Amino acid sequence: MRNLKDIRKRIVSVKGTQKLTRAMKLVSGAKLRRAQDNLFKLRPYAEKTLEAASRVAARIESDHHPLLARREEKRVILLVVTSDKGMCGSFNANVLRAAQACMADERACGHEPRLAVIGKKGTAFCKARRIPVAKDFPGFYDGASFEKATDIADWFVHEFSAARADSVRLVYNQFKTAASQTVIVEEVLPLPKAVLEAQWSEVDFTFEPNEAALLDHLLAVYTATEVWRAVLESIASEHGARMSAMENATQKADEMIRTLTLEYNKARQASITKELLEIVAGAEAQRAG
Repeated sequence: MRNLKDIRKRIVSVKGTQKLTRAMKLVSGAKLRRAQDNLFKLRPYAEKTLEAASRVAARIESDHHPLLARREEKRVILLVVTSDKGMCGSFNANVLRAAQACMADERACGHEPRLAVIGKKGTAFCKARRIPVAKDFPGFYDGASFEKATDIADWFVHEFSAARADSVRLVYNQFKTAASQTVIVEEVLPLPKAVLEAQWSEVDFTFEPNEAALLDHLLAVYTATEVWRAVLESIASEHGARMSAMENATQKADEMIRTLTLEYNKARQASITKELLEIVAGAEAQRAG
């Protein structure tokens, strides 16, 4: 059994850790509320942007626009959205595992997947395992904004238009609840076939200046919006995952404190009993002498 001093030090240390995890949980909860507000405001806009682009695209032959071309998906770009910071449970591990599985499936089909990464955790993961990264975006979360998402989308559009990519997909954690996130692999380019084939209501539109020019703008906005939405989904999921991880850590610390306190009390009781026995033995020895 450890001595009382060691147990006391351990209890003080665990209590300090518990204060830290409890504080981090509160901070993540506050950040989560802001991230949720931003995400819930963007989701309807993203849906309507996709709908508008699809309505116009449905009137144009896919061969007449480079971003609508459907080719055999031999060259695939995967944008993996991770975080800059850790201490959020399996948040990053899940999305990176899904990206690896997706790349393995593509290679098994004889395709050439390329990886683009947002977040220091994803970049460090690929570097440690010598996984080639076609494009990373350092410092993205330092003032993350729609403008930065637009720069990423512009690169995607350029690669797809130049036929250096036949498909562009996003791999990210979709926010469900504070305690639940789901890894999503979502195709951004070309436009999802199911959306293009949707039966839109028969309404006659007048396009200015023309359908092609309007579609150029809508597709650029749609791609940037999808990237930004994936980032906001990931940010909200990260804070939710970190809040859950810190809650679990706080509970584990509480259990450890109770166990150590019990051990301390037992050790203290044993020490007192030993001292009493020594005193009694000493008194009996004096009487016997």
